[in-house]
Amino acid sequence: MAKKKKDEACCAPEDMTCCRVEALVSIDDRGQMVLPKELREKANIRGGDKLAVTSWEKGGKVYCIFLTKAEELSDMVRTTLRPVIKDITK
Repeated sequence: MAKKKKDEACCAPEDMTCCRVEALVSIDDRGQMVLPKELREKANIRGGDKLAVTSWEKGGKVYCIFLTKAEELSDMVRTTLRPVIKDITK
């Protein structure tokens, strides 16, 4: 088994063109954070929207936290599972 280089990312995808740091946010004492206006506008996030929080964990440590609009996550799940469910119920 090859040893991991010290500076090698543990979860970096091969194609990093889709991933970048958009902003740095601070967490207050109550655990709240504010998404910058520019990012909210770019992602079309409005007041009252629900966001699903998904994490990627390796070796008991959380490395990545993703925010996805809940309605879009529901659509992705439906689109992915609909063909599978149809096959199962045939």
